[in-house]
Amino acid sequence: MYDTDLAKNAANYTPLSPLSFLQRTAEVYPDRKSIIHGKRVYTWKETYKRSCQLASALSKNGIGKNDTVSVLAFNTPEIYEAHFAVPMLGAVLNTINIRLDVETVSYIFEHAETKALITDTELSPTIKEAIEKLGKKILVINICDEQAIYPKGAGEKIGEIEYENFIQSGKENFEWSLPKDEWESIALNYTSGTTGLPKGVVYHHRGSYLMALGSIATFSMAMHPTYMWIVPMFHCNGWGNPYTLAVLAGTSICLRYVSAKNMFDSIADHKVTHFGGAPIVLNFLVQATAEERRDFTHKVSVVTAAAPPPAATLEAVQKMGFDVTHVYGLTETYGHVSVCAWQDQWNELSAQEQSDLRSRQGVKFPMMEGLAVMNPETMEHVKRDGKEIGEIMIKGNCVMKGYLKNKEATDTAMSGGWFHSGDLAVMHNNGYIQIKDRSKDIIITGGENVSSVEIENTLYKHPSVLFAAVVAKPDEKWGETPCAFIELKDLNDSVTEVEIISFCKETMAGFKCPKKVIFGELPKTSTGKILKYELREKAKNETS
Repeated sequence: MYDTDLAKNAANYTPLSPLSFLQRTAEVYPDRKSIIHGKRVYTWKETYKRSCQLASALSKNGIGKNDTVSVLAFNTPEIYEAHFAVPMLGAVLNTINIRLDVETVSYIFEHAETKALITDTELSPTIKEAIEKLGKKILVINICDEQAIYPKGAGEKIGEIEYENFIQSGKENFEWSLPKDEWESIALNYTSGTTGLPKGVVYHHRGSYLMALGSIATFSMAMHPTYMWIVPMFHCNGWGNPYTLAVLAGTSICLRYVSAKNMFDSIADHKVTHFGGAPIVLNFLVQATAEERRDFTHKVSVVTAAAPPPAATLEAVQKMGFDVTHVYGLTETYGHVSVCAWQDQWNELSAQEQSDLRSRQGVKFPMMEGLAVMNPETMEHVKRDGKEIGEIMIKGNCVMKGYLKNKEATDTAMSGGWFHSGDLAVMHNNGYIQIKDRSKDIIITGGENVSSVEIENTLYKHPSVLFAAVVAKPDEKWGETPCAFIELKDLNDSVTEVEIISFCKETMAGFKCPKKVIFGELPKTSTGKILKYELREKAKNETS
């Protein structure tokens, strides 16, 4: 029988925190490159030193435990350093989407009770107005990046000090400590707010630590990867990859502006081994011109998330030499928590069959305890038949602490002991899940449930289609019908609505096919997600 008096003590227990990753790597691999951003190159010793200096400088300016430090920045070294410096103080890092409007940014400042702001001067018009609306003074630190391309009216230094001068006021040997409790908050991220005010999602040190290690195990990542930053570090803290790279002593290739040419140049010049991005990024690669492309011979592993990538896009990018893995997650789960784990026997299937499988959301990450598809009313699991639709439910250490200052929404989201994702899916007989839609995106036409994702996948197979999105359009007879919005590869393409609908009818039941097709550029977020709520409003106002 084991001694029941054995207890935790300083020798056998340390709260989990990703801060320990940075300290170890700075000691073990001090001279390996940590960050490359244009002409700026840092080692892990330097990144640790600069993070300590930033923490020290913030501390001198009154930032301490549980204070919020907001960051509005592109993927540059400054936002990477903030991922370590802010939690060194026991403060909370709040990275904000750089594409948000003034009203939303100001709301976040107020709701988060922002005490300090680190921001890029390219964003100065928005920041200046947002702070004016806030109506109170906060510490503002300016990032002045040599790669910035200033639109008209931008470039003003809103704060009193530039970032480089600010960190020079801090100590390189600043003394910091791990949190006493791994449940302490490390980050605050806001949801997209597409259906109202954004909700503040609170992460803890334990979850961020486990996300970093879970990614390594899931993707079989080796030491010293070279990671190209396409996923914004403001988005779910870059899916936890600032901490993953610290574990592996990897090298970050910062990509301030995402384009096909910039991606191919970075891959070829820096021998990029890994990157992540939304399906729109894969489309950039597929549609790249001969002038934009660069040859490369090494393996490049790609993680893609957001909406299910069209099978046609996955097939095309695989043929180009990119090894694509599809993942799924939400802001509320620190980023990706499920993966389409590849099975050896699938290698014998056709390219089309493999692409169809790769578009599934798959199985849980190793640090998660539960990934299920359930009836949200009865909390019963759906059949494993690939047909019965239910809601994706998640549980584990990488589910958020909750929504800041919103207990009601927190309790609702986690009712029944599971986090309710709002995503509708099926469960296949092998235990792999596949999203069919967001709950609000299912189209109910004549009593039949139609998946917008299924229609979109069909549309993407048409040779003229670059991007496609399908939403419900009100209909007096059927209640609602599918309405397709299409962005063409060539603006001079003469493809018609009739031709698109006929193309869909070749492989889909008639009631599933779009009844209306609208051509034009699709509205997108900075992370590549198509803004369906805007399209729904347009669809409401369209005549048949």
